[in-house]
Parts: sequence; structure tokens; C-alpha cells
Amino acid sequence: MLHLPELHERPVEDCGEGKFITSSTRMDFPATQPKPAADGKIIYYPPGVKEITDKITNDEVVKRLKMVVKTFMDMDQDSEDEKQQYLPLALHLASEFFLRNPNKDVRLLVACCLADIFRIYAPEAPYTSHDKLKDIFLFITRQLKGLEDTKSPQFNRYFYLLENLAWVKSYNICFELEDCNEIFIQLFRTLFSVINNSHNQKVQMHMLDLMSSIIMEGDGVTQELLDSILINLIPAHKNLNKQAFDLAKVLLKRTVQTIEPCIANFFNQVLVLGKSSVSDLSEHVFDLIQELFAIDPHLLLSVMPQLEFKLKSNDGEERLAVVRLLAKLFGSKDSDLATQNRPLWQCFLGRFNDIHVPVRLESVKFASHCLMNHPDLAKDLTEYLKVRSHDPEEAIRHDVIVTIITAGKRDLSLVNDQLLGFVRERTLDKRWRVRKEAMMGLAQLYKKYCLHAEAGKDAAEKVSWIKDKLLHIYYQNSIDDKLLVEKIFAQYLVPHNLETEERMKCLYYLYASLDPNAVKALNEMWKCQNMLRSHVRELLDLHKQPTSEANSAAMFGKLMTIAKNLPDPGKAQDFVKKFNQVLGDDEKLRSQLELLISPTCSCKQADVCVREIARKLANPKQPTNPFLEMVKFLLERIAPVHIDSEAISALVKLMNKSIEGTADDEEEGVSPDTAIRAGLELLKVLSFTHPTSFHSAETYESLLQCLRMEDDKVAEAAIQIFRNTGHKIETDLPQIRSTLIPILHQKAKRGTPHQAKQAVHCIHAIFSNKEVQLAQIFEPLSRSLNADVPEQLITPLVSLGHISMLAPDQFASPMKSVVANFIVKDLLMNDRSTGEKNGKLWSPDEEVSPEVLAKVQAIKLLVRWLLGMKNNQSKSANSTLRLLSAMLVSEGDLTEQKRISKSDMSRLRLAAGSAIMKLAQEPCYHEIITPEQFQLCALVINDECYQVRQIFAQKLHKALVKLLLPLEYMAIFALCAKDPVKERRAHARQCLLKNISIRREYIKQNPMANEKLLSLLPEYVVPYMIHLLAHDPDFTKPQDIDQLRDVKECLWFMLEVLMTKNENNSHAFMKKMAESIKLTRDAQSPDEPKANEKLYTVCDVALCVINSKSALCNADSPKDPVLPTKFFTQPEKDFCNDRNYISEETRVLLLTGKPKPTGVLGTVNKPLSATGRRPYIRTTGSETGSNISVNSELSSSAGNRSREQSSDISETGVSENDENPVRIISVTPAKTEPVKNKEINSDQATQGNSTERGKKRTATASGTENIHQKPEEKNVDETGPSLAAKTRRGRPPKPEPQGTTAKNEETNKPPVRGRKRAAVSQESPGSLEAGNAKAPKQQDTAKKPAAAQRQIDLQRSQVLGSDGDSLLEIDSSPECSQNAMDLFKACGSSQEDTEDTEIAEGGFLKVKRKLARKGRK
Repeated sequence: MLHLPELHERPVEDCGEGKFITSSTRMDFPATQPKPAADGKIIYYPPGVKEITDKITNDEVVKRLKMVVKTFMDMDQDSEDEKQQYLPLALHLASEFFLRNPNKDVRLLVACCLADIFRIYAPEAPYTSHDKLKDIFLFITRQLKGLEDTKSPQFNRYFYLLENLAWVKSYNICFELEDCNEIFIQLFRTLFSVINNSHNQKVQMHMLDLMSSIIMEGDGVTQELLDSILINLIPAHKNLNKQAFDLAKVLLKRTVQTIEPCIANFFNQVLVLGKSSVSDLSEHVFDLIQELFAIDPHLLLSVMPQLEFKLKSNDGEERLAVVRLLAKLFGSKDSDLATQNRPLWQCFLGRFNDIHVPVRLESVKFASHCLMNHPDLAKDLTEYLKVRSHDPEEAIRHDVIVTIITAGKRDLSLVNDQLLGFVRERTLDKRWRVRKEAMMGLAQLYKKYCLHAEAGKDAAEKVSWIKDKLLHIYYQNSIDDKLLVEKIFAQYLVPHNLETEERMKCLYYLYASLDPNAVKALNEMWKCQNMLRSHVRELLDLHKQPTSEANSAAMFGKLMTIAKNLPDPGKAQDFVKKFNQVLGDDEKLRSQLELLISPTCSCKQADVCVREIARKLANPKQPTNPFLEMVKFLLERIAPVHIDSEAISALVKLMNKSIEGTADDEEEGVSPDTAIRAGLELLKVLSFTHPTSFHSAETYESLLQCLRMEDDKVAEAAIQIFRNTGHKIETDLPQIRSTLIPILHQKAKRGTPHQAKQAVHCIHAIFSNKEVQLAQIFEPLSRSLNADVPEQLITPLVSLGHISMLAPDQFASPMKSVVANFIVKDLLMNDRSTGEKNGKLWSPDEEVSPEVLAKVQAIKLLVRWLLGMKNNQSKSANSTLRLLSAMLVSEGDLTEQKRISKSDMSRLRLAAGSAIMKLAQEPCYHEIITPEQFQLCALVINDECYQVRQIFAQKLHKALVKLLLPLEYMAIFALCAKDPVKERRAHARQCLLKNISIRREYIKQNPMANEKLLSLLPEYVVPYMIHLLAHDPDFTKPQDIDQLRDVKECLWFMLEVLMTKNENNSHAFMKKMAESIKLTRDAQSPDEPKANEKLYTVCDVALCVINSKSALCNADSPKDPVLPTKFFTQPEKDFCNDRNYISEETRVLLLTGKPKPTGVLGTVNKPLSATGRRPYIRTTGSETGSNISVNSELSSSAGNRSREQSSDISETGVSENDENPVRIISVTPAKTEPVKNKEINSDQATQGNSTERGKKRTATASGTENIHQKPEEKNVDETGPSLAAKTRRGRPPKPEPQGTTAKNEETNKPPVRGRKRAAVSQESPGSLEAGNAKAPKQQDTAKKPAAAQRQIDLQRSQVLGSDGDSLLEIDSSPECSQNAMDLFKACGSSQEDTEDTEIAEGGFLKVKRKLARKGRK
């Protein structure tokens, strides 16, 4: 059959890759003869196309198919005739011959034909068999794999095939097939597998169109089909084919509305129902959720609640996986999940407190990204990070620090002050790794924002505290902490690699801006480094000496000392020994080390030396060399990396600029005056450690300029620098010498006391004709002394005292007449002025009268004069000690004219006690101090004035810790158990710990010390303590249970520290000492039965305590104790003392600590049980006294309960220097007349005292601190017989001054010696202290016992701590313990805070206290 040619208009068709087929007009040629198909239908081929059968070659088949392809390509859907004509051919092309043809070109052409056939015959396909349709689409899908190779010659046809399928949406026909899912899965997998980076945008778009039409127009997405998409999101596949990931990502974004339910169902099956078999991707659900969330959060709208469910799973590993996932979701930069899904966010935050450690760890790690990407969430995270910063797991605490520091280094505004505070706390963590991370992190922040000022002044101000905090850590005991602080200082605070001028500018302004404790720490750091340098220098000197046994022993001791200054001293000992051997063998190494520690070594030379020594010791075959690391630690500590002559010169120039006003002081945040003073203090410290570096005319000229300044502190520091560094001034710099001498003379005569002291010492240190120079000062000063002008006495007394101490041979004799005629007779024994009667127990330095200041300096002059003589040939020391004792007995009022104020008396008591203690440091004077004088000195630590107790304890500790005082003085600390202020007891215990550890360490390190065990072994303090407590004025009745309780608490205060360890069977040794004392007599009063009974009673209490606290005390003591003969007689032959001086009942009461069965308030006329100290009472601002029932009765249980409740309140509500710091217990009387007190006359506010003492206390009303109140006198007829006033302790019987006899006769006051306490004012009969009330005698008290209700006014007591303990700000002064910054660490005691009150004779409220810290966890 022939066809007539037809004319067709065809549009331009795109064949892919920018190639087009254009058929504007076409003439059809007559078709070939039709051939019958297998089913009998006739197949018409396009014109010019012969029959395509398996009989022809592949090339011919391809050739003919190309013409068929062109024909179908040119056809459109409107060509009904052609469609009908070529229907058999379309069916033929779907035959097995074509679909399974081995030739890929044939298959491609057939696929293109089939695609066009679907286009032409759309919407109905010419193939009705479902199986055939399936085969056809699977066939076409297989051909799409050809898209993979874009460089293939056939790629255009593959592209045409894809484009045709996507445009027509041919695959939508498959929706009618039952197993269409197989086709779609195959299609999706094929497309995702062939996509690559060589494809252009059109290929991707057609693929997306093809797949999205299937998803969006179908009834749903099956799990298998969903897996074929999601599998491309898994990290492993994502890394293999990034383009497939991008394709899946865009596909999911395009079909989000349709595919979301399918995704939700999948996750529901896996997460909630736990059906992991529903998909091979079940194990990757969390990775998928992360990727899906990043693609479009709407894909997971229904999944997020399921995650909240999984967060609460019982499986820790499952929770961990969910936390890891959510951490990424919440922490990603553009995520707003936390704000959109608050319930999930709150649930996630709860995992910070998860019981599973890895979960908490993961939560903390997340916080860093969250802080950096979402600063708005910092508030939510802060509280959780706070809890985790105290996590029991070290790794978690460590990661909290890393989290905060990482965010802070990115941008300081990301971390608030509270977060930085957590890092600050962790610098004191118990684990070294955590402490190190916190310290290094803070150091990095400081360098970035303060040193380099990368974020401006506000950021620098925010972290300005870091420098102080890091230096405070130098107070810690750990050598690792100290070494790290030194490293931080050298690398971050003042980087050693800066140029000299820049480095010194950094140091200059750093020193000026440090707080006082940080300055002390920095000074201590330089001191320790200098000391270590001196140890190494001495070791090198030993190498120069000939070998001997003594030399080897000395070298060994020096090596042990050096090892203590390195990390891990145990291992360091071996390495130091090895290093010492290398030094002995290598002379060049020794010379390098000598150069490194020489005073003239510059910073650059030091750097070269360190590198050279390290190079010599390095071993290339050993990458990690612990020996080399240890040597580097040593070299870093001793190398002068900051200070040399050039650096000192730069510092002086900086200070000169500050003096001239041309420096950048204000820009650096310090005032010029502060900069000058701090700069000079810095130079003063460096003058101790690097004196040689100061020796230049330029430096000394600047210091002379400072001497002429008005600032007293500046001049004082300048003199001290001359004193430390001016040894060669006389020979090398005569011009400086001639200028300096008159200035020093002027300062010694008319400067401040401190300047005078330094001037005298400077003259003595640097001038060869010092005798002449000192005489020129001594003679005019000694002649011009005038007690009528005390303001002009202080400086001369200081100068004279130091001159007599430095040159005793020259000035001891002339000074004796000065002492006898002026110091004692004219100054100390006369009161020329009348002190202010304001009732204060302490006044600031500027308020102390000049006369009292002169008397204090006079006492110091006596001591310095005696210390210079160092002998007692003239018996001057005996006279001085008697004078000092009299001053203590008279409570500071030596003349007893009552003209001196109470605050001035406190100053003089402190001066007298300190003077005795100072004289005791000299052996020749210690021998003549009597036990009575020692006891008077000891009682100063229980003085009524807080500052006296505080300063005396500090002086005592300072002398003991340097091993300057005899061991007996350590027993004084036992009396601190009676101190009513918890801070003082804690400080005393800390001092004991430090002293005991130092003495034990000294004995270990010094083999020769075994010969002096009596004066060094801490356990030998026990006999001194027993004797001291036996003579305690509070201990008057050996059988009084309350007094025994006090003795027991004092004993345990000391024994608890001594018995921490049972070193060398020390428990048994102490027990044997107590038993041995019972075989002797009291040497102070050997023939007095009561004195010996008290001594034996204290021994029994001590034995009772030791036996109850230690099971090891019953072992045999390895050695017999030696008792001090000054305090105990020699044991008498045949003397046996097996009597028990305390009953079994008393023993039980002492050990169990049960409260007394008697009521709190006793009867008025009950005799005093002891000459006890006066009560410590705190008044409130609203009342001046308390009304007290004289015969109130209270049930025992209620009384005990009230006492327990008020015990802590009484302490925390105290103002430290109230005369009697205990809260008032107000009692409602049954029938009494109120006591009216006079107005308080004081202008002292409590705030000043609390600031001075460094403690936070509940604020009392202004004017109530250290005040004596004077109640109005009551008529004797109205109140009954006059009640005997409670006596002052510390004053023996003495004649009354004229004018006071009548008053004393009226009050009938018996004098009793002992410790000075807050006592009754003796101005008028019957006068009482603040808070004390006179209790009138009740009539017929026996017949009518009126029951009174005791009301404790809790509202008046402000409790500072949650458990009733006061909150303290601890001073971290290194004068005490290095651990003194945390006094509570050492406050352990068996004592309980209780108060037992009773009305004592005289109507005073007597408070017997047992006050020490509670056990803290």
C-alpha cells in the first residue's frame, strides 16, 4: 500500500545538551511494504525504513531504528491517522527482540521510541497488558543508566529520553499496576546512582520532575521507596555521592507536604513501636533526623514529640543517642527549634542532670556550640552548667570549663559573669586536670581581652579580676598549682617574649592594678624562685669543694630541697640525683648553669642558656623524656626571664614618667599616685631578689627623687631599696652617697616611724662609718626626748630602738639611762592626757592618742634594746618583764588612774603581750620568763577585744612557723577553743596544722634535729598545754562540770590536730606524758594541794579524751617522755598517784556532751561557781538592756530546745568587737521593775570594725560595738541588798587610788587575777554592761515560785547562713597559712555550738559557751 506524501509543520525540538532537531517542512516518502506481525496485524514502517528483524545485523538494526526514532520524534498527539497507522509498529517495538537486545545502542533507540510512543498515545498507552507495561518501564529505567557518562556520544539521546519521560510524566501510567512500586524503586535508585557532578542543572531538574511527580501524584510513598530516597542522606552515602545527597535534599524540599506523613510513619514505627525491621535504615534514624531537620524542619513536625518520648527512655545508650541528635539540632547555627518547641527544649535540658554519665557529658559538650550559635539561650543553660560544674565526674567538670572558655574565646559577650564564675570556682577543684584547664582557660581570656584588648575596654573590665584570681592560687599547697601560676605569669600575664620596654610596661601596670593578696602572692612567687636559685647556687658551690662525707651529705640534703620544688617530688628526687651526676661529669654544663643563676645574667642570656642545657640533655631516640621535662621545670623556675638590669632601668623610666605626669596611667586604668606607689613597691620587692640589677647612677638618681616626694609610702620604699641594693654606693657612686646621707639623717629624726626604721637600717647596711653616722642621730634624739609632746616622740623612739638593736656595743650603756630615766619613769609610768570615755574596745590607728602610740613605741624600744644586748647581766630583762607583766595585770592601765580609755588599754595590752613573746624568741631571755609571766602572755589570746586576739594570734603563729619561739608557746593556741568567734577558732586550728606539719617536716629533713626533739616534736606541747590549762583563771573548781567541759574542749582543740595521724606511736606517747605528769608536782606551786589537784585533774581529762579518741593509745610507747623542769618537779621516789580525779559520771558527761540538767536561769543569790569571764553580749539597736526574771522556772526540754535553736544565732548575729559578742536572750519577768539604761555614748559604727576585720557580720546598730552602757543606779532599799559585781580578771589585789575607795567598799569587789574579760564598769556602783540587767531580789521567792515564760527574740537575730553559720570573707594573707583563704577546711571539732545561761550572783547573765565549728560536708 502506498502513502501520498504529506506536508507537516513541526516545532523545534530540544534533544538535550543544547542540540535541536528542526523540521520546518518535511515530505513523507512512500512507506515500504507492510509486513505482517506475529499476531497477524500488518506493521507499517516509516518511509525508507525496511523491516527490522533478527535476520539483519546490529548496525542495520541501529540504522533503521534511528529513522523510526526520527519519525516518532516528529509525531504529535493530534496525528490520529499516523497514530493508528503506526500502532502495530509501536506494539512490535515492545517485543522481546527489542527489550532484551544485547546491543545497548539498539536498546537506547528502542527506549527513545517507546518514550515518544507514550507521549504520542497519551493519556492511553497502546500497551494494555500490565506485564508488558512493567517490562517496558523496567526496560526504559535500565536505559537511564546511560546518563552517568556525559562524555558518551549517545548522551544526547539519553538526555532526550529523560526529558521526554519527565515532560510527559510517563511513569504515572504505572500507578495502575499492582507492582508499580518495584518500577519506582528501580527508577529512583537508578537516578540517584547516575547523578554526578558532571551533570548540568537541566539533568537534575528533569530527574526531580520525574521523581516528584511520582511522589506527589501517587497514593503514598511506600517504605521501600522512601528508603531509596533517605539512604542518600546517611553520612556514608552522603560522602560517596554528594550530588545524590543534593538531589534527595531538593526532592524532599519539593515534596515536603506529601512525604511528611510517610516520614512520620517511618519514625513512629522505629522510635515508638521499636519495629526496627520495617527498614534497613532503622539503625540510622538519628542521622536521618539530623539531615531531615537541616533540609526542612517541617519534615519532622510529627517526629519531634517522639524524640521527647525517647529522651525519657530507660536505656541509657538510647538516651545518649537522642541527646547527641538533639544537641546537633538545637545547636546548629540557623536552628530555631528551641524557641519553636519549648517542651522538647526543656526536656532536653533535663538531660544535663541525667544519671548516665555519658549523657551528662554529651549535654555539656553541646553547650559550647549552643552558646556560640544561640547566645539568647545562655540564660537557660547557665543554671544547668552551674550544677554540672560541681558534678562528681571529673570529665564533666572539665568539659564545663572547656565549653565556657571556648565560647568566651570566640566572643566574650557569649558568656555572662555567672558562667565565668563557674570557671573561677573550678580553679580550686580537687582534681589537678580540672584546675589546670580552668586556670589556663582564664589565662587565655585575660591575654586576649586585657593584654591585647581585642574587644575594647568593656571586655577588659569584665575579665580584669582574672589576674588577681590566678595569682591567689599561689597560696595553694600543691607544687603543681604554684608551677602553673608561674608559667601563666610568664606566658600570659607578663609574656616574657615581649621586648623589654613593653614587658616592663605590662608588669608595671599589672602590679599597680593587683589587689593586696595578689601582690603578696606575686611577691611570694619571686621569693620562692629566688630561694630556689640560691639552692642551685649552693649546690654548684658544693661541686667546687673536694669530695668528702660531709660534702656528700650536704649535697644530698640540697638535692632533696630542690626536688621539693618540682612536680611529683618522689620522682623528682631520682631525676635531680641524675641531673646532679651529669653536672659533676660535665663542666660545660655547670658553667652554663652558673651563668644562668648569676646575678648579672640578662634575660636574653637566660633564654640561650636554657635552650643550650636542654639541647645537651635531649635524647633524639627518646621522644618523651621525663628527665628532660623535669630539668626544664627546674630551669624555668630559676631562669631570670623577666628581670635584668635593662628591665630595672625601663621600670625606673616608667616611674619617672608617672612622676612627671607624661605616662599613660589614666589610660591603663590607674591613677598617677597609685602607679608611682605601686611602681616603687615593685622595685622594692625586686631589690630583694635582683639587687645587682639596680646598681646604676640613673636608677639611684630616680630613687633620690622619690625620697623627696611628699608621699610617705614612696619615700619609705625608696629607702628600703637603697638599703637592699646600695652596698657599692660608697665606693662606686660617691655623688649619690653625699646626697643620700643627709636625707637619711633627716628621715631618721623627723620622718615617719617606718621611714625612720628603714633609714637607720640603711645607714647600718651600706656605710662603712656607720658608727659615726648612727651616733650623729642618737645623741641629738636622746637629748631632745620630751614626754610632754608625745606627737614628736614616736619617730625618735623608733630610731633609738633600732640604733640600740643594731649597734648594742656602742649604744647599750647610753640607752640604759634613757630607759630608766625617761622611758619607764617619765613616759610609761605617767598618764598626761585623759582618754575618751566612749566605751570602745578598739579604735582605728588614726584615732589612737599620740601618748599611747608613744607608749607602744616605748615598749618596743625596750624590747629592741634587750634584743641588741642579748644578755641579762644587768638584770634589765627581769625588770622589763616585771613591767610588762604589770601592764597585763593592770589591763593596760599601768598607773591605775583610770584616765586611759578602753581602746588605748587594748593597744597597750597587745603591745605588752607581744613584747614578752618577742623576748621569748631570744634564748637568754626565754630562760628568765617565769611560768606566771608566760601564763599572763598566753591569756592575751583570750582578750576581750577582738583585734587584740586577732593580732596576737597572727604574731604568735608567725614566730612559731619560723621556729623562733619555744614549743611551749604553741600551747597558747589551745585557749582559742574558748574564743566566741568561729573565725578565730578556725584560724587557730589552721595555724596549729601548719605549725605541726612544719615541725614534723623539719625533723624529717634534718637528722641532727633528733637531738632537740624536746623543743621540736609537736607532741611535747602536751605537758605545756596541761600546765597552762591547770592555771587557767577560769578553772577554779576541779570538780565543776562546766569548768571541766571548758578544759576538755581546750584539750581536744589541740589533741584533735595532734592525733590526726599516729606517727611513731604518738598516741601512746602522749598518753604516757599525761600519766608521767601525775607522778610529779606543779613546779610553780609544789606545796599547794589545790594547784596540784587541778594539775592532776587536767591530766585525767586529757587521758579521758585520748583514750576515747584513739584505740592505739594503749600500745607501749617507744620512749620515755622528758618533762620540762620549769613547770614540773622531778618524780619522787616511791610516789604513786593512782587516784582518779574525775568521777565516772563526770567522765561520761564529758565524752557524751549531754546538756546540764539544771535550768538556763538560776537563782539570784546562787554563789558564783567560778571567777568566770564576763559574758559576751550583743545588743540590738532598738534596745539598751534586758529585763530578766530573777526566779523564772523553765522546763528542761524547752530550755534545751531553745538553747539549741539559739546557739548558732548567738554567734552569727555577733559584731566581732562587741564587748560581749553574744545575742541577748530576752526573758519575760514574772514580777520585776524594768531596768533603764543610760544613753549610749559612741560614734563608732559597726561597719568600720567589720571591714577592718575582714568579715561579714550581721550589722548591729550604729554605736553598739565595743560599748559600755551605764544603767541608772537603783536605790538599794528598792532592789534589796547590793549585789556583788563580777570581778575583772587579770588584776591581783592592789591599793585603790584615792577617791575610789568608797565606791569599791560599796561594791565589795573581790580582786582575782586572770584573763582580762569584758567587765563591769567601775565608774559608779551598780553600773552594768550593755545587755546586762540588775536583777532585784524577789520577796518570798521560796513560797511563791513565779513561773516565767522565756521568750527568745529570734527576730532581733539575723542569721546569715542557712545553717546558722555566719558567712565569712576570709583574708588570704600568707602570714598565716597558705590555706588560710579557706579556713573552713580546717574547722573540724567534736565540739558543739551550745549556750547555757544562768543568772550568776550579781544579776549578770552568765553565758558559758562551747563554741567551735560543726562538722561540715
